Amino acid sequence: MFAVVRTGGKQYRVAAGDKIAVEKLAGEAGDTVTLGDVLLAGDGEQMSEAGKVTVSAEIIAQAKSEKVIVFKKRRRHNYRRKNGHRQQMTLLRITAVGDSKAEKKAAAKQDAAPKAETKAAPTKDTSEEKAAPKATKAAPKKDAAPAKAADDKAPAKKAAPKKAAKPATDEK
Repeated sequence: MFAVVRTGGKQYRVAAGDKIAVEKLAGEAGDTVTLGDVLLAGDGEQMSEAGKVTVSAEIIAQAKSEKVIVFKKRRRHNYRRKNGHRQQMTLLRITAVGDSKAEKKAAAKQDAAPKAETKAAPTKDTSEEKAAPKATKAAPKKDAAPAKAADDKAPAKKAAPKKAAKPATDEK
């Protein structure tokens, strides 16, 4: 599930497990913060009511962002001023996105699921079948990374013939 939240005058699209850097929030590293201003929420293509959704996050660190140089100059008046500024920011890890009622239901289902598995899985065959699909789900993620690398190399090969074609047009 994802949500669009507003904090510090900016909007962020977040999901559980994401890390974001926002304007400074009160708190220390390890504290839990609730981002209350949810603008949009959904799961895939389905949208849910943003008013019912809560986003909770854990503060990773309080830090400073990159330095911004402020340079002022007025021509022909020997006026130059150079200043630097580093904005305070908070690094957050999104722990949960969802409405409180759904979280309680999900927690109840997770508690009930292990009980059902222990009753339904007295033999080793069913546990092995459950372990195999998890391994197949992890394998496509590993294959996806090299595919992206191959995509990065493909445009470079296409760009080289275009450079060779330009001198031919200049000679005409």
